[in-house]
Amino acid sequence: MKIKLNRPITINGVEMKEIELDFDKLTGADLISASRESGLLGDNALVPELSKQYLAVVAAKASGLNVDDIMKLSAKDFTAVTLTVQNFLL
Repeated sequence: MKIKLNRPITINGVEMKEIELDFDKLTGADLISASRESGLLGDNALVPELSKQYLAVVAAKASGLNVDDIMKLSAKDFTAVTLTVQNFLL
């Protein structure tokens, strides 16, 4: 699934105008790892699927990007990406 960005970002010198989320490549181990990683970022949500940090980590895993890159998205783009991940998980 591709998400067109309202405000492109530059990652490693490359301007990205969209982010592709490949949910088919994710495994259960990826989701557990995302839960651990979001916990290291200070997340203590009781329901991970409702946590923006957890959703950002899953988005990073699905896109092949670094979670820091996902966090740099504009608020509107970040919300679009995390809502897409949330819809996939729920």
